[in-house]
Amino acid sequence: MKKTKKVAVFALCVALAFTLSFLETLIPINIGIPGVKIGLANLVVVAALYLLDKREAFAISMIRILISGLVFTGAFSLLYSFTGGILSFIVMLLAMKSEKLSILGVSILGASVHNIGQIIIAAIVMQTPRIIYYFPVLLISGVIAGIIVGIISKTVVQRLMKIDKS
Repeated sequence: MKKTKKVAVFALCVALAFTLSFLETLIPINIGIPGVKIGLANLVVVAALYLLDKREAFAISMIRILISGLVFTGAFSLLYSFTGGILSFIVMLLAMKSEKLSILGVSILGASVHNIGQIIIAAIVMQTPRIIYYFPVLLISGVIAGIIVGIISKTVVQRLMKIDKS
């Protein structure tokens, strides 16, 4: 891919991930459980893992977390988001490289590990291990979110690969 096209695709991915983060703030998911969300921006990250350079995919994830955190949630939540984002990216990358999981499995694993990272940092920040009791709820929500993101990501990756080949 030419450098100009690469920069344009990267910028589009960051913009799309940020836009999906914004759209998610408009979706009222009020099931009485704080912190539960679909993670629509992760569609872009999962697709980027399969379609772009891994460093670019990581940068898209980190830039999106930074911009979204500063615009929507505040600096304090960045600690949680970066921890979850870094851990989930590493695990998704390793799972993808092992070739034992489909894109759906990689997405589910990533969403679940993201929540694990956030629970760990919450336990450290709040200085209480009791936050771990919240883990089953976040694990279930992570699996559900991972399924949704994984199904959509699989479709997006398949269609973009067809376009790229033509």
